[in-house]
Amino acid sequence: MFMQSQKFAKWGKGDYFLSILQFLIHFVLVVGFIFINCESLDKFKEYFVNTANRQSFVCLGLSILFIVSMIYLYFFFEFRDFLIRPKNIAVVFIVMEFSLIICLITGKYVSIYARPFALGTLLMLLLVNKSTARYFNFTFSLLLFVVDVFANQVFSSFIPVFLTLIIGSATNLVAIYLVDEIGSRIKVFSRGFIIAIPIIFSTVAVELYTGTEFAKLMPTVLYSLMSGVTSVVYMMAIIPVFEWLFNILTNYRLVEITDHKSKLIQKMKDEAPGTFNHCLMVASLAESCASAIGDNALLARAAAYYHDIGKLKQPMYFTENQHGVNPHDDLTPELSTQIIRAHTTDGYDLIRKYHLPLILADVAREHHGTLPIQYFYMKAQKFTDGELDIDDFCYQGPKPRTKIAAIIMLADACEAAVRAQNDRSPDKVEMVVRRIIEDRINNDQFSDCEITMRDIDNIRKTIEDNLSGVYHDRINYPKLKIGHQATFESNENGGENKSDSPKNN
Repeated sequence: MFMQSQKFAKWGKGDYFLSILQFLIHFVLVVGFIFINCESLDKFKEYFVNTANRQSFVCLGLSILFIVSMIYLYFFFEFRDFLIRPKNIAVVFIVMEFSLIICLITGKYVSIYARPFALGTLLMLLLVNKSTARYFNFTFSLLLFVVDVFANQVFSSFIPVFLTLIIGSATNLVAIYLVDEIGSRIKVFSRGFIIAIPIIFSTVAVELYTGTEFAKLMPTVLYSLMSGVTSVVYMMAIIPVFEWLFNILTNYRLVEITDHKSKLIQKMKDEAPGTFNHCLMVASLAESCASAIGDNALLARAAAYYHDIGKLKQPMYFTENQHGVNPHDDLTPELSTQIIRAHTTDGYDLIRKYHLPLILADVAREHHGTLPIQYFYMKAQKFTDGELDIDDFCYQGPKPRTKIAAIIMLADACEAAVRAQNDRSPDKVEMVVRRIIEDRINNDQFSDCEITMRDIDNIRKTIEDNLSGVYHDRINYPKLKIGHQATFESNENGGENKSDSPKNN
C-alpha cells in the first residue's frame, strides 16, 4: 500500500533514465508474452512473411507502447514518489503481466468468458491504492482489447472482442468498490459471486444476439461465474507472494501484524505493559482520526501499535512503565535526553529488523518530529549559568511526512497529556488538546506533510470527543448493604467492588 508525500522526491538524470528503461524492458516483455500466446509461434518465419501479419504486429506493438507510456505519465504526474522506486515499477508490471498471461491462457484453453477480468485491478487496489486501481482498470481493459484485436485468434467475430472491453472495464470497477477496505478473506471470496453478475448478463445477451439457443446458455453462465470467483481466488493466492517479495502492506497484513499474538506486540505486553496500554489508547484515537479525514483507519491503528516500540530497548526509563522508581533521578539531563529521544530511532531499527513494513518504521521515527524534550531542557537550565542550545534537547526527526504520521503525533501527545491531568472535564480536555496542536503547528511540524488545516481541525474534534468519552466523570456510588451476603461500595474508578462476606458470629 503506497503512501504518498506531498513533496516529490528530487529526481536526477539517472532516475529518469532508470525509470524509462524499466518501462521499456517491461514493454518488450509484454509484447513477448503476447507473441508467445499466438498460435503462429511454431511458424515464426511464415508469420512475418505475411504482410498482414507484419502490419498487425506493428500495430500491436505501437498500441502497447502507447498504453505503457500512458501508465508512465500517470505515475509521473500523480504519484512521482512511487515511480522513483524501482520495486514499485516492478510491482505494477508484474501484476499486469501476470494478469495478462492468466487471461490469455484461460481464454485460449477454457473460454473467453472465464477470464479473471478483475484480477489485476484487485491486486492493484490492495498493493497500491484505489485511484491507481481505477486507472489500471482502464489501461488493462484497453490492453486486453488490443491483444484480442491484433493477436488473439479465439474469436469467431468482432462482437465478443468489443464485449470483453466493456465487461473488463465494468467488472473491474464494480470489483474495486466491492472489495475495498474489506479485511476478511471469506467476505472477499463471497464478493466474487457478485462480481460475476455483470459478466453473466453481458455474455448471455451477446450469446442470444449471436443466435445461441436459450437452453444452451448454461456453459456460458458457468464460465462467467467462474470469471468472478477465480478473480478473487487468484488474488488471495498471489497477494501473500507480493507481501513477502516486496514487503507491501495490505489490509490483510495489517490485521495480522496488529494481532496481540504477533512477536513484537507480545514482547511489548510482557516487557513494557504501560507502553502497550498507551499504544492501545493511541490506536483507538488514531483509527477514529483517520476515518474522520478519509484516510486508512487500519493503517493508522497499526502505526499506533508500533509507534513506541523503540521503548522496548529501555522500558523502565519511560514514565508509564515505572513503579515508584525513576532512574532519571540519577542521570544528567543530557543523558536522559539521549535515552528518551533514542526510542524513535530504536523503534525504526526494531521494526526493520523484524521485516515489518517501512511505513510503520517511518511513523515510529517521525511521531515526535523535531520537537524539544522540554522537561529535561528546563531541568538542565537549573544546572547551568550559561545558555543551552535547545537543539541538543530536541528529537532528531524527520518531521511527519504522511497524514498517518501526523495523526500519530497528535494522538500520542494528547492521550499522554490528558491522562496526566487530575481534571479531565470536557473543558479541560479541549484546552489541553488545543494547546498541544497549536504547539506542533507553531513548531512547524507539519511542513513536510500534505495534511491541511481542515484535516487538523477534524482530528482535533475527534480527539476531544474520544478522550472526553474515555475520561468522563464517574458516578460516586453510595455504600449499599444487601442482607448479610455482600457489601458494594464505590471506588476511584466508579465501579463496584465486592467485599468479603461478613462472618457469622
